[in-house]
Amino acid sequence: MQTRGVPLVVLSALCLVVNAGVSRVVLRAGVDAGLLTTARVTGTVVLLLAAAAVCRRSALVPPGGRLLVLLVVHGAIGVAALQWTYFVAVDRLPVSLALLLEYQAPVLVALWARLVQRESVRPRLWWGLALAVLGLAAATEVWQGARFDLVGVLAGVGAALTFSAYFLLGEAGVGAVDPVRVMLWSFLVAAVAMNLLAPLGALDPGLLGRTAPMLGALDGLSVPVWAGLAWIVVVGTLVPFGLILVALTSTPATTVTMVAMLEPVGVAVLGWAWFGESLSPVAIGGILAVVVGILLAQSARRPHLQTEPPSLV
Repeated sequence: MQTRGVPLVVLSALCLVVNAGVSRVVLRAGVDAGLLTTARVTGTVVLLLAAAAVCRRSALVPPGGRLLVLLVVHGAIGVAALQWTYFVAVDRLPVSLALLLEYQAPVLVALWARLVQRESVRPRLWWGLALAVLGLAAATEVWQGARFDLVGVLAGVGAALTFSAYFLLGEAGVGAVDPVRVMLWSFLVAAVAMNLLAPLGALDPGLLGRTAPMLGALDGLSVPVWAGLAWIVVVGTLVPFGLILVALTSTPATTVTMVAMLEPVGVAVLGWAWFGESLSPVAIGGILAVVVGILLAQSARRPHLQTEPPSLV
């Protein structure tokens, strides 16, 4: 049955939704976005290396030739740059807006396919694009004069661009490799790149032992910073991606990608319930319009090109 992996994708999306909130808690505790990215990818690659050494030793062998080049670019842009821009956006913007900006990526992929690759697409691409843009305006209620954070918005746009690169690199051939191998080597490249830019050694060891308030509705509670980082690595990265890998063994990637669109909707609800962010009826309608618009744009592509890998944030 081609949809039996759907519950796994839903659980994966829930992990990523909660991860957005935990990430904000850690960022507001004083962990720099660059260092948080370094900690996340480095911790993930250490656990992946250990798992591969025990269960999948073939994944320890890097692919050669063109695929190796693609994996290097995939790790540097599709993993490291994506997660850095994601963390900056989550820290500076309402989490719902940060995710809505990031999830313009499927629309950008469809536009790339049409305008650059000259792929024939269905007319609903343009309807989907228009609906997504209008929905974003409604979701953020721009006419209300909300505070405009240029750095946060640029980071959200950067997350959309790097997320698009993740999709397109997958189509270029990375997706043909063993998924565990792809994840391991992409994260290894990302860990090396991030440790050059924001070395993990710069993370204050004393900060790890401090407690971080949970903010918003949970402000009376606190967790150690190290526990928040561990959550981001394990529950916010390894678990959701592992669930996606299992889901892809029985469910088409197109279905997985569509179900994963629950993430920005869930994050909008989380932002309202946890952080007290505005979620008016107009904003709710805008969020739904964004999701419908993205699905319309993505479905406008030819079926044989819809082979994107799932989100890593």
